[in-house]
Amino acid sequence: MQIQEPNQGQGFALFNLGFRPFFLFAALSSMLFMTYWLMLLGKGQSTYDYYLLSQIWHGHEMLFGYAAAVITGFLLAAVRNWTSIQTPYGAKLAGLFLLWLAGRVLPIVSELVTPLPAPLIAITDLLFLPLVALTIGIPIIRSGNYRNLVFTIILLALTLANLLVHLQLLGVTQTTLASGLQLALGLIVVIMVVMGGRVIPFFTERALAFEAKRYTWLEPLIIPLAAAWLLADLFQLTLITSLFAALNALIHVIRLSGWFKLRMIRNPLIWILHLAYLFIPLGFALDALSGVIALSPYIAIHAFAAGAIGSMTIGMMARVSLGHTARPLKVAKITVVAFILMAIAGVIRVFMPLIPELHMMGVHISGGLWMLSWLLFLIPYTPILLKPRLDGQFG
Repeated sequence: MQIQEPNQGQGFALFNLGFRPFFLFAALSSMLFMTYWLMLLGKGQSTYDYYLLSQIWHGHEMLFGYAAAVITGFLLAAVRNWTSIQTPYGAKLAGLFLLWLAGRVLPIVSELVTPLPAPLIAITDLLFLPLVALTIGIPIIRSGNYRNLVFTIILLALTLANLLVHLQLLGVTQTTLASGLQLALGLIVVIMVVMGGRVIPFFTERALAFEAKRYTWLEPLIIPLAAAWLLADLFQLTLITSLFAALNALIHVIRLSGWFKLRMIRNPLIWILHLAYLFIPLGFALDALSGVIALSPYIAIHAFAAGAIGSMTIGMMARVSLGHTARPLKVAKITVVAFILMAIAGVIRVFMPLIPELHMMGVHISGGLWMLSWLLFLIPYTPILLKPRLDGQFG
């Protein structure tokens, strides 16, 4: 089955393939929203009376705004390759993107410009993920590529998680919000371990010309152990959660060790992905400890969020944007600096709060580095994401 290539067009290519608008505006919105969040914290304001712009907004936008956009962009490009069926472009892609954007903007408009009905905000935000699931699910089923239906299922589960958040914000339920955010983070961790297990060794092998070691006994355990940890966590089975978290930490360290090659430190597109993946067993280890010693569970949460999600997304966005625009797989020095700052932001966000007196300082330093990292990323990648492929093909 061959992809039917539309006309390339001239100059402006933002809506030629799904990764372009979602990567660009994920980076931009993450930088701007972090700026706004730090401004509010600096004023001593961290909770509000309105619909989403609060501490809940910060977590919600990290998961259902930023991370969801990166996942969507990646999947729209990947499904096209997996199935040889064209995914949305042009007006259809623009419509999907504008729906995502509306979900980000409406809570801000409602607070700062004119009040909007809370159900309108909720419905707009809730529509996006199931539409993405449908968009990727149709070509996956048509092509018989059933192995990748797992991503459609995860997107629908993320929709459920988002619904749990909105139901409490709307006053329908009283105790579902935290579970919704918890479920969403766990599902995104699952996406990272599934996709990381596919692309990190593949990219490493291609870049370094060696065969990564894959443990045949370990791979079948990855999803079941992650699912067991997530379910135990959702049902607040503390000791069982710690047990499964410890097992997950162990198997992901072993898994990552098989992909390691020292000379990867000379290739930023490779080491950033390995470093990002290392935050995953770190998050599991910290989660295991939080169930048995006096350690805040938010330390583990930020190992997954600021650490793994931050570094994994910037690394994948850099690599995918180059590959899908037919550019050489080499990053500018400014991008390497962005990678380093993102990794340091994750480390600081995880470890500085271990000293209570340094908690807020760590939040602000980490947030500042996060913002600067995305600013440096956007300098070379904005034109890459806006301009056509170098080889003249559509995409």
